[in-house]
Amino acid sequence: MVIAMTLLVLGGLTAATAPRVLARGSWPDREPVLALWVWQCVVAAVLLCCVLAMALSGAAAWHGVRGQVFAPAPSHVVDAYALQPDGQRWAAAVAVLLACGGAWTAVMLTREVRRARAERRRRRAELLTRSPRLPWEAADASDRLIVLEDDRPDAWLLDGPASRLVITTGALRRLNRRQLDAVLAHEQGHVKARHHWLLHCSGALANGFPRVPVFAAFRHQVHRLVELAADDVASRRFGRLTTALALVGLNEDRGAFTRGPHHAHVPQRVHRLLTPAQRLPVSRRLRLTAAATLVPAVPLLIAFAPGLTALGG
Repeated sequence: MVIAMTLLVLGGLTAATAPRVLARGSWPDREPVLALWVWQCVVAAVLLCCVLAMALSGAAAWHGVRGQVFAPAPSHVVDAYALQPDGQRWAAAVAVLLACGGAWTAVMLTREVRRARAERRRRRAELLTRSPRLPWEAADASDRLIVLEDDRPDAWLLDGPASRLVITTGALRRLNRRQLDAVLAHEQGHVKARHHWLLHCSGALANGFPRVPVFAAFRHQVHRLVELAADDVASRRFGRLTTALALVGLNEDRGAFTRGPHHAHVPQRVHRLLTPAQRLPVSRRLRLTAAATLVPAVPLLIAFAPGLTALGG
């Protein structure tokens, strides 16, 4: 149980302190893709702590679970974990609690995916109502660009197996050719990086465990960073000024540049595009990537350390 409690303490400290540590730096805005990787590694480390603690607690509580967890291990490796029967009640309680947390996470993720699918079906049905297919188009489902008659400039991505970019005639009138291409490149950046899965996972964790700081911060940062990453994809192809003007053209009629809380991130994105900060040096990017990759390895080392020591001895 000592290893299991150590893992729980480590997971709790990581969940509480990681958002504050990551919020202190200004580099995530300069390297959104790297920042997304760091956040995923931190969340993976917290989840690994819980999973490994659940496995060790279950092994301490029930002999059947112990036989499954340590099935391929020799007896002296099992002895190294000191799984005495006197801690059965506490171990069982911890294992059941963590198992319930895991089941709740699966339920929330399933609900998030189902909600997203239902919303996608609703939007597709609404789209078909606003832009019905002509008779000779009924069999053609391969179109990736749909134009809607609407005076308000707007563009959005309808994700799914066959992702489609929807753009209004108001946007076609307001944006020039390169700005429209920048909007398309922005949305294609979301598709290629599969940002919708990150959004689903972060939303499921935050909704399932709203009082866990790292999950709430993860959802907030994912929503912000995926937009910055897609902005960078568009700006690399069509320029920062073109991308910024396209962003302004799509959002200025929505009150995005007032002091209201809605679309508060849009002015920050435009400012970032117009006054770009220098990227991190390659060496620092490599160090941050390596350090983030090692974060999930820490709970693994803690969990396997007694067994590896016994094997080495």
